[in-house]
Amino acid sequence: MYMQERSSQGITLVPLESKLLSKRKIFLEGEINGGLAMEFIRQLMCLVGEDPKAPIRILINSAGGEINSGMLIYDAIQSCKTPLKLYCLGRAYSMAALIFASGSPGKRYLFANSELMVHEPLLGNGVSGNSTSIQMVSESLLEARDKINKILQKHTGRPGAEVEEAVRRGRFFQPQEAIAFGLADHVADFTELALGE
Repeated sequence: MYMQERSSQGITLVPLESKLLSKRKIFLEGEINGGLAMEFIRQLMCLVGEDPKAPIRILINSAGGEINSGMLIYDAIQSCKTPLKLYCLGRAYSMAALIFASGSPGKRYLFANSELMVHEPLLGNGVSGNSTSIQMVSESLLEARDKINKILQKHTGRPGAEVEEAVRRGRFFQPQEAIAFGLADHVADFTELALGE
């Protein structure tokens, strides 16, 4: 999709994504995988390089995806010194919920009908092999679960047992529930998102 942009040289067609990126908005949408994670890193590097002090808005609408790719995005957000505001637009499930929850306190927004969901890591499709290899996969999943639980505990301030119970059950959160649990801070205002600098 393109937008018309007027200048002294006439009207130019500009890709909508480029226009939004120039307004310091990065979209994390769809499946979280290696390609999406690297695209996110490239866009974040570009905006931080342009102005390390101006806030960046990260807009999330994702059902989650790969743990390693999600952790790459998480690490970038945690180590970025530029102010970041995170928005859940629609849904943030699984790794997307962890990424969203990792935003700075007071800067995690979600729309009135958005939904978050946390759950244990899932076994990938087509896992096969001997008992030793299956045991190794199982141990790896348990390690990933423990890491995810500790991260959620850190960013929500909830006791470990409470986080573990929510993750084990695969819990969904409506906005006020997410705020009460410590996964989010505010219900978003679209005008602020669209016009805010």
